Amino acid sequence: MKRLIIVCEGATEQEFCQTVLAPYFYRKDVLVEAPTIKHSCGGIVAWGTLKKQLIQHLNESDVIVTLLIDFYRIKDSFRFPGWMEAKTIELYQAKMDFLFQQMSQDIQESLRSRFIPYIQLHEFEGLLFSDISAFKNNFRKGECDFDAIETAIKDFSTPEEINNGPNTAPSVRLKNAIQGYNKEIYGSLLADDIGLMTIRKRCPLFNQWIERLESVLINAY
Repeated sequence: MKRLIIVCEGATEQEFCQTVLAPYFYRKDVLVEAPTIKHSCGGIVAWGTLKKQLIQHLNESDVIVTLLIDFYRIKDSFRFPGWMEAKTIELYQAKMDFLFQQMSQDIQESLRSRFIPYIQLHEFEGLLFSDISAFKNNFRKGECDFDAIETAIKDFSTPEEINNGPNTAPSVRLKNAIQGYNKEIYGSLLADDIGLMTIRKRCPLFNQWIERLESVLINAY
């Protein structure tokens, strides 16, 4: 069975990988492992630190390595490859493609073909806006402000574009809209209810990531 390691920013992304992505890839004869970032208390770290972990995994034999981290959480001081240059790129697709290319180029050539760079725009929680009926399936009216959820997605072309301001980021919107919101529990619950295929249809950047993983894994070792 082929191996795919997805280095996760924290417990929310890890639960999503184990609950939603692992079963999907298992049916394709791929075993998913989802470790969280080392030297972190559940969050992103500087590129130099993250790169060391990625290389450690890549040095294992017969494994494809990728990552699931939030664009919103990356600071200038973390020195991700091409980060400052990417700020001048307005179109989000071009911006993310540039960042992925720069991340890939920063990995030594002998390992590069087995590394699939990825950053979720703007947050993992944006994916949960792919189908608002999932909120109505899991919460009663008194538990969730459905109008706030609907308003959030109406303002953007895709869930991935829900913005990254400190008061308007997807996770902040969910916390404000859902009584007692627990991101680790509700994140995977909602994503599982929505379904991977729906998320892929609504979130083009995320879908491209899955497609690239599938393509590389099919041709891997």
